[in-house]
Amino acid sequence: MAQYFEIKTAHPGYLLFYRMGDFYELFFEDAEIASAALGIVLTKRGKHLGEDIGMCGVPIHAANDYLNKLIKLGHRVAICEQVEDPAEARKRGSKSVVKRDVVRLVTPGTLTEDDHLDARSANYLAALAMVRHGDTDFALAWADISTGETFVADVPAEQLGDELARIAPAELLLTERAREVLADRHLFAPSWNAIAATIPPEAADSESALPRLRSAFTADAFDPTAISRAGRSALGMLVGYVEESQKGRHPPLRPPRLDGTETAMAIDAATRQSLEILQTQRGQSKGSLRHCIDLTVTAPGGRLLAARVAAPLRDAKAINARLDAVTRLSDDTLLRARVRQTLKASPDLARALSRLALERGGPRDLAAIGKAITAALELAGSLEAQSDLPPALQGLVATLSTAPGALASELGLALDDDLPLLVRDGGFVRASYDRRLDEERALGRETRAVVAALQARLMDETDVRSLKIKHNGVLGYFVEVPASHGTKLLEPPHREVFIHRQTLANAMRFTTTELAELEGRIAKAQGAALELELAIFSRLRGDVLSCTTQLQALADALAELDVTAALAELAATRGYVRPLVDDSLAFAIEGGRHPVVETMVRAEGQSFVANDADLSGSDDMGGGKLWLVTGPNMGGKSTFLRQNALIAILAQMGSYVPATSAHIGVVDRLFSRVGASDDIAHGRSTFMVEMVETAAILNRATRRSLVVLDEIGRGTATFDGLSIAWAAVEALHESTGCRALFATHFHELTSLAKTLARVANVTMKVREWEGEVVFLHEVGPGAADRSYGIQVARLAGLPEPVIARAKQVLDVLEQRSAGTASSSQKASVLDDLPLFAHRPAPAPKGKDPLYEALDTVRPDEMTPRQAIETLYQLKKIRDDSRRN
Repeated sequence: MAQYFEIKTAHPGYLLFYRMGDFYELFFEDAEIASAALGIVLTKRGKHLGEDIGMCGVPIHAANDYLNKLIKLGHRVAICEQVEDPAEARKRGSKSVVKRDVVRLVTPGTLTEDDHLDARSANYLAALAMVRHGDTDFALAWADISTGETFVADVPAEQLGDELARIAPAELLLTERAREVLADRHLFAPSWNAIAATIPPEAADSESALPRLRSAFTADAFDPTAISRAGRSALGMLVGYVEESQKGRHPPLRPPRLDGTETAMAIDAATRQSLEILQTQRGQSKGSLRHCIDLTVTAPGGRLLAARVAAPLRDAKAINARLDAVTRLSDDTLLRARVRQTLKASPDLARALSRLALERGGPRDLAAIGKAITAALELAGSLEAQSDLPPALQGLVATLSTAPGALASELGLALDDDLPLLVRDGGFVRASYDRRLDEERALGRETRAVVAALQARLMDETDVRSLKIKHNGVLGYFVEVPASHGTKLLEPPHREVFIHRQTLANAMRFTTTELAELEGRIAKAQGAALELELAIFSRLRGDVLSCTTQLQALADALAELDVTAALAELAATRGYVRPLVDDSLAFAIEGGRHPVVETMVRAEGQSFVANDADLSGSDDMGGGKLWLVTGPNMGGKSTFLRQNALIAILAQMGSYVPATSAHIGVVDRLFSRVGASDDIAHGRSTFMVEMVETAAILNRATRRSLVVLDEIGRGTATFDGLSIAWAAVEALHESTGCRALFATHFHELTSLAKTLARVANVTMKVREWEGEVVFLHEVGPGAADRSYGIQVARLAGLPEPVIARAKQVLDVLEQRSAGTASSSQKASVLDDLPLFAHRPAPAPKGKDPLYEALDTVRPDEMTPRQAIETLYQLKKIRDDSRRN
């Protein structure tokens, strides 16, 4: 326990997995936390200060599963191993404790094993640094140590939340002082508490970070002094934390890329949630934009696609370069199919490389790298044979063609087809690859034949036909006979040969001098063979790591090619079109469709109603157009609003879009406020959340932005809400000049189209039939004069008495609204209404006789004479109903 306390004290805040033989044990409070989290038994072992020591444990062979559960629950774990042979400890005395030390700190942001990671999502560790220089400066550094990707960016304080929403780190490092400053400025989101890890202030020192950064990133192109002071601080925090957690092992971190916020479309956290870009508002991947368009065939391709969806480009030239590559593969069905088929055979090269660098890789990781290299060379050959490749694809071919084929050949020769998970299991080197290894294996096979021969001879000598020679991890090789024959071997003459080892309920176990000598030869042969295999693995691992930079570039090229081919497949199979993207203020969509909703309705055998949108403007006009969208609930306003925002994201990430044509001037910032929710954690009501998000839009939007707003002002009193909505429309038109869609139920706003030049009214079309409303989901010019809320309420299942009462109140309000009565006069009229009574709904009236007659008419079966006679009969029915 003294050893345990020493190690535990050095790692506060971590659950200590303390190696005891074949188990990891946890003690005291750690045991209580782990037993509750894992659902395992809490027991006790010994006493400390007169109190029982709580204890629980997990077996070594199943530790990964338990570790995964703890990490997902937000715990951090220190892995403490025995770092010396128990035999060495016994030399110091019979009660000497085996030396132990922590070999790894496992945290949510430092995972590398496939068991712990989502194959199609990055797992970022982020560091937030704050440097006092006039105003407070902030920077973010983040890395996925499972792939080595590293980034750093200076970020204004007000954009920290938006950037962290984009990066979505698994763990966030910051000092206590930075946390306090952000909290004082109301910039520390409650959701960050679950991922925040506080580090000491000295770890954030920007000057002491310089030697650490030069050591971690040895590339000639990287100069840490070119990064801002805050950036160096954040990067130093990140690198130091990684080095500490890996205990001397170095992941292959790449030189950090400067990730300026001006290179990507700015999308704030509220907009990401509203548009469900990477996950739905319920936290699920299915139903999000990413899930809908992800046709990649490799895990790295899936991760790159997610990164592109999260950060669309703002450079029209770069966007069109991506689109050129997609177009080339979209137009060539055979080439696209061949590329995608080859990519399917390409494993996750980057993560396999990282595990090998951290000494956690196995034979399967070596094989994965060999297969990835082979796939890269095959793809390079397929693409080199093509003509007119756009520059983006030419660049990929150049990288793929440099794949180290000799390394792949060597790995193919060395590794067997059926590989174990762990190096220590042996048996992964192919027969005939190494002569000495083949000899040791042959010796092992021969000794096993000798064991079989010895068993046969002992059976003859003892006349015990049930005698068996067996093996286990405790006794090694032994002779086993049924208990009824055991006494025979204890008596002369056999007792001179057989040495008793163990008595069981139904059997007795023995050994012999000859068997013990044979066991030694077998163990020596197996040990020698394993030692040779380990040496071969170490050499191959070294060969792979010597190509780290080349292999990382190869991994990037494979992922980019997968994304390009996947987007081409998307375009070819779903009727998407190439958007025209330039630096204008255009936003003209013809036949636009919501990519996610369309996929869902088509799966149900229905068709999606496409709609146009034209918000195009120019600097001469003063900006883009603003459409006021009116119409009933359930009419499709929210879908229409969101689909245009999603089309902008798809276009600027370099994808074709769901439309018949699209012309989009680059959008610098995208804002979407659709739907309503409160924020209990911040103590904010639904209306307060609405106003905070609207304020962010009005304060940050520029002329090049795209703004999507729905139901501004509906969370407060009617006149207050109308006033706010009115002023917001005027501000977007006059001050911002952005392209905007503004949906509202305040029909009074439609009059702004008469006074504001770039404002236009559009409405969601509906039809009424026998008192029911039919939603057409079509957008057309004009303004709605009704919201059809009561009809929607009926569809939702409100009781008929409530619907009837609502109609009664609505009729009175509409009558009074036609006049000039004051609100107090309207209230007095409502006071005269009879009280609501829960009574059965009135029986439905009989069907109109004219409609009943029409139901019987079969025009295709009538002669001209019959048709004219029927017309006279229908006219007579109508006249009779009018007189009655």
